[in-house]
Amino acid sequence: MQYYSTNHQAPMADLRKAVVKGLAEDRGLYMPEEIYRLPEEFFQDLPQMDFKSIAYNVASNFFGEDIDLDGLQDLVYDTLQFDCPVVKVKENIYALELFHGPTLAFKDVGARFMARLLQYFIKYSPSPIEQLATRKDTTDNNGQCSIANGQSKLVNVLVATSGDTGSAVANGFLGVDGIHVYVLYPKGKVSPIQECQFTTLGKNITAIEVDGVFDDCQRLVKSAFMDEELNKHMMLTSANSINVARFLPQAFYYFNAYARIKELSNREIGKSSDVVVCVPSGNFGNICAALFGHSMGLPVKRFIAANNANDVFYKYLQTGKYEPKPSKQTLANAMDVGDPSNYARIINLYSNNDSLSPEETHRRITSLISGATYTDEQIMETMRECYQSTGYILDPHGACGYRALVEQLQPGEVGIFCETAHPAKFKEKVDSILGIDVEIPARLRAFMEGEKQSVAMPNDFEAFKSYLLNR
Repeated sequence: MQYYSTNHQAPMADLRKAVVKGLAEDRGLYMPEEIYRLPEEFFQDLPQMDFKSIAYNVASNFFGEDIDLDGLQDLVYDTLQFDCPVVKVKENIYALELFHGPTLAFKDVGARFMARLLQYFIKYSPSPIEQLATRKDTTDNNGQCSIANGQSKLVNVLVATSGDTGSAVANGFLGVDGIHVYVLYPKGKVSPIQECQFTTLGKNITAIEVDGVFDDCQRLVKSAFMDEELNKHMMLTSANSINVARFLPQAFYYFNAYARIKELSNREIGKSSDVVVCVPSGNFGNICAALFGHSMGLPVKRFIAANNANDVFYKYLQTGKYEPKPSKQTLANAMDVGDPSNYARIINLYSNNDSLSPEETHRRITSLISGATYTDEQIMETMRECYQSTGYILDPHGACGYRALVEQLQPGEVGIFCETAHPAKFKEKVDSILGIDVEIPARLRAFMEGEKQSVAMPNDFEAFKSYLLNR
């Protein structure tokens, strides 16, 4: 499979380059040249298949040309050491619980898959990091393995986070040989528990506390990828959803969710019910994976992108105009994104690689995707209503998805919303809003007992660049 840039000014890339580079040379996002539809027999068998088997079939459709199938199966099965169950919340509304992985957030799937895929390339490719393996090794004063031109043989992963990405990536790559991770996060704008999950690890994980907002962190990461001097000094890649190996595997759990709903169809929801998927959306990698699944044949009737007060995409759906804005800090902090990167992929997907007019592209998108936007007050109101009427505890992000289904679901439809993180990751907020004491799972308590290790960083690229050059 070949990958092209959404900006169309960079050369084509194979999967290894797309994963190792992360971002194309023209600052565009990599897109697969083709999206193959899965065979009809797959969908007929889907309700009888387990999660790992479903995921392997989907992965083969995307990655089977680039990785031997036995190796790919090992990658998928090792990634999915936990379930992503579908849980009934109320009549015709189900939660896709994506918080059963190591860091209790949906990004565990993509982060773990990417870590294993990158390690696969390092281990099995004869030239895993461009051509570094063929050059003479030296050792610097810090004992770090280097090459003659000064570029480290380490793969350095840069990731910006508004909450869960940092912890998922840090834990997915923790202890992986040949890889160092730098997590950039906005100071004071992630929950204390989220912060603990990537600032207490040490080893090959460095947390960088940026004096700014998420968009500033993302800008620093993208600028680093484009800086010639920095890229000559060290091999850089990204583990944000801009990386194809991070967002594409998230399609696995949408196919599994559909299968599990069809399993229930005879008992609870009726064979003729149409499935609607609602995704709380920030940087739009998660819903982008769902839309890629739809292009592969996933028989979902329509999608809803649920936003908090950062409503740039919602307004695009209403007006056809995309107008990025500075992000606003909200209760659902992981969705605080004012210029979502994966908007470019969605536009590219439905414009037939930019061959359609903006008006026709907008029409195609709005025929499949609707939007919603909620204030903090509405999110809190929804959390209380859901808990009082059903006993189900929503986190602030899942509350956006749940409310959108309550408001937009039509007769004959069954709704699935993503519960993207365990409520205990936002314990202070959830306890205060619901008047309860959410139990903290043992995995989270272990993170909270560690000592914070972070590097303070101004919102300035030259300062960030200088720091990396002197590592």
